[in-house]
Amino acid sequence: MSAAVKACKAKLKICGMREPANINAVAQLQPDYMGFLMYPGSKRFIADLDPAVVKAVPAAIKTTGVFVDEEPGAVIKAIEIYGFKAVQLHGTESPEYCRQLKEAPDAGNEVNNFEIIKAFGIDETFDFSILSAYENVVDYFLFDTQTAEHGGSGKSFNWRLLESYILNKPYFLSGGIGLENAPQLQQIEDNRFYAMDVNSRFELSPALKDIGKLNEFKKLLGC
Repeated sequence: MSAAVKACKAKLKICGMREPANINAVAQLQPDYMGFLMYPGSKRFIADLDPAVVKAVPAAIKTTGVFVDEEPGAVIKAIEIYGFKAVQLHGTESPEYCRQLKEAPDAGNEVNNFEIIKAFGIDETFDFSILSAYENVVDYFLFDTQTAEHGGSGKSFNWRLLESYILNKPYFLSGGIGLENAPQLQQIEDNRFYAMDVNSRFELSPALKDIGKLNEFKKLLGC
């Protein structure tokens, strides 16, 4: 059976959004997650995007704020301002940081139920044993390519390295995923494979997504 007619094996996260018209167009593709970079060092930084644009994204799509070593209070404030339904931590955030964020006493009812996705850069030297300390304080892991850019590099890592991942926590797979990876994604036989995270390989320019390519990707995956 070809990849084009199989059912989609995982959820889809489209990350690095910023342009209002493009956000609306991507929302029409109905991804499961849509990511917004809150890290000023990124060329996809959300900058002065009107929070109303983010809040207008259909409720079925989990808008996700992506942070790098931000103060917990600032993360909570951003959740309140933008209405994020998930946060992705892409820095060196500790298990205690994740615990504090989840249990933040000033988190109002609107932000009590946000998901926490902890990202890790993977290469041949990555020590998977460090993940155990995070298992009970995050909802998902995200495995990306180890680079200095905190994601969005367009570079992939050797997915076979995930054979060393022994925990049951579900994960997002990221790092240079493009159209050509659709058959490989369909072949992944791992019930912990929760979502695929795409970004730079589907861009016309930083933060501007190619709707045609994204639509083709979804069709190839049966999503």
